[in-house]
Amino acid sequence: MLNDKDFLRIIAATPLISIDLILRNQREEVLLGQRLNRPAQGCWFVPGGRIWKNERVADALRRISEREIGTVITETKLIGVFDHIYPDNFLGAPDVNTHYVVRGMTASLSTQERLVTDDQHGELRWWTVDSLLASEVVHENTKAYFR
Repeated sequence: MLNDKDFLRIIAATPLISIDLILRNQREEVLLGQRLNRPAQGCWFVPGGRIWKNERVADALRRISEREIGTVITETKLIGVFDHIYPDNFLGAPDVNTHYVVRGMTASLSTQERLVTDDQHGELRWWTVDSLLASEVVHENTKAYFR
């Protein structure tokens, strides 16, 4: 595992590869979490996370879904690859932005599924696509999945 200083140097020099989960329920609502950490702190965002070195995408999908929402997602469909570029970084260090190359993955999830927040999210909530697109608190990178 990298210490914060080494990880910050990586963020300053390279893009990170991640997975975002566009999870829809039977009413076609989308699951969003309110982010507690940087980047995109305070915004509502789809669950997701970075892929670790030597971690296969399927393994990352299972780990990220279990950690972020408390349930394991194994079957998804790729909707595309997206660039997410943020002006800040996880430490709030000056003059270092964060660039993610994101695999947008979609899956179905029942509203009956027991969801659990992690230390990165204050709350999880189902949103209609119209309401998330109209909201000022939903991050633009999440809105891009639905435009």
